[in-house]
Amino acid sequence: MMKMPSFLHYSLPPPRSFFYFCLLLLLPLLLLLLLFVAPSSSSSSQDNNNKVTLSLYYESLCPFCGDFIVNHLVKLFQTDLINIVNLRLVPWGNAWLAPDGTFLCQHGNDECFLNTIEACAVTVYPNVAQQFRFIHCIENLTLEGRQNQWVNCFQMTGLAKLPLDCYTNGNGKNIEQKFAQETTQLNPPHRFVPWVVVNNQALQEDYPNFVNYICKAYKGKSKPVACRSLSTRTYDMMNDGNNSFQKPVCYVGHVKNLTLP
Repeated sequence: MMKMPSFLHYSLPPPRSFFYFCLLLLLPLLLLLLLFVAPSSSSSSQDNNNKVTLSLYYESLCPFCGDFIVNHLVKLFQTDLINIVNLRLVPWGNAWLAPDGTFLCQHGNDECFLNTIEACAVTVYPNVAQQFRFIHCIENLTLEGRQNQWVNCFQMTGLAKLPLDCYTNGNGKNIEQKFAQETTQLNPPHRFVPWVVVNNQALQEDYPNFVNYICKAYKGKSKPVACRSLSTRTYDMMNDGNNSFQKPVCYVGHVKNLTLP
């Protein structure tokens, strides 16, 4: 019988000894993983705690609200700013509650309907990117005068028709009542829409400079590229040097169909 070479002879350690042997081999690797993973997790948690809250109070058929959402607020998602922003969309605006509890809106019943649909979207879609994508679609259609085609936004965004279910089952009305209460409790009271609030600071007429306010308010360590590249020079699109120039907003109490200049 052929004998096994001596260098192949080895004896397995007892099960318990083998376990400790493996543990000793793996321990340095585990410590190395903890060294890299733990700070990353801590940093991520810290960044979440430092997020800047931006609340937009608006109404669906105010053309200036639509313009702000479609052409300006969208910058949050076109850059890395959304990583440091807690975006809140509050579609109520200059609407008010009648004594019988019905909604009265600045631009009529269609606006009350779309406000409620958008309020449902904010509630039923799981993340802010989906909420914004759907609302951006509706507001873009309103700017083109095609708000009656809003239902196409389900197909255009690839999102389920959950907001429609929310509206028909009555949940939308409850959400809008909460938004109405929140809007009426603003301090200072809103005078127009779009009304932008960054970390409880109302930007008022300076709302086009919302990016500057976000970057200034952010106290985290991971500063977004959009903030690092931001010019220190601010701008004011609200004032063109003409004192008679009408601010591009929908004022409280102005009940009329406005159009973009």
